[in-house]
Amino acid sequence: MSEKDFDLRIDLTEFSEKIKQVKNEIKKLIIGQDQMIDQILISLIADGHILIEGVPGVAKTLTARLVSQIINTEFKRIQFTPDLMPADIIGTSVYNAQKGSFEFKKGPIFSNIVLIDEINRAPAKTQSALFEVMEERSITVEGKTHQLTEPFIIIGTQNPIEYEGTYRLPEAQLDRFFFKIDINLPSLEEEIEILNKYNYQDYKDLLKDVKPCLSTEELLGIRKQINNIHVEKDLIEYIAKIVNETRNNPDIFLGASPRASLAILKAAKVFSALNGKDFITPEDIQYVAIPALIHRIIPSSEKEIEGIQSIDIIRSIIKKIEIPR
Repeated sequence: MSEKDFDLRIDLTEFSEKIKQVKNEIKKLIIGQDQMIDQILISLIADGHILIEGVPGVAKTLTARLVSQIINTEFKRIQFTPDLMPADIIGTSVYNAQKGSFEFKKGPIFSNIVLIDEINRAPAKTQSALFEVMEERSITVEGKTHQLTEPFIIIGTQNPIEYEGTYRLPEAQLDRFFFKIDINLPSLEEEIEILNKYNYQDYKDLLKDVKPCLSTEELLGIRKQINNIHVEKDLIEYIAKIVNETRNNPDIFLGASPRASLAILKAAKVFSALNGKDFITPEDIQYVAIPALIHRIIPSSEKEIEGIQSIDIIRSIIKKIEIPR
């Protein structure tokens, strides 16, 4: 190892201890769902928005509340409906009779962690209100720009089987989500554990026992530390090849944008740190590529007719691209 490589070594002891504490607090209420927890933590540390898809009752909303409580930051929930207007999200100017002028009244989007429940129930006009805030972390109203405070993460949820009264999210908005996380139903053993845990206790009582263990300052410090995770040049090229293949693959109608490449890079750094490494490996990239790409590509009409899903195509691409050695 060269002297330059040695200088890049990062002490992840404190980081690992903090993550262990966070997971322990989450597991006070959440049974199983280890992959979901890891992927939410990756997105949170990488400063990325999260789209969670799962049937009702798999703790999507509860997990979002837990995350905000553990970080000890402000949390707000917005229920999306077909009649929701952009002003209901970002706010509006209200006339102040005493001052004789209009004042901007902030909407619920002005928070740190914002849960948007059933995000696909609002039409495109309402969805467009999120474009600027998801990318720029700011909102412009009547020519004046309002900056949001860090951290700022949107957690959107949607039901994969209910289509009546829903709208497909615009591609430009989907691209702004860092990860799309699919939550599966619990196994038999996990179901039994859930029943035993909540047999004599309500989740609201258990929620009171969840202790904050990560301050916003610590979270922002962790983000800076993760930026220094070492990445070899051939792994940078490996990420680029995977994303580039989505744009040239005949099975894909719409490929991934450069945002996807950056998401995979950031996510791989965090995932490697979660596993106690200060460098990324091809396996880290392969793990994070699926949640980073699955919502950013559209299979061709032929593949959709055949029942081939995005995840199948992504896996075939990963298998096809030569792994750096």
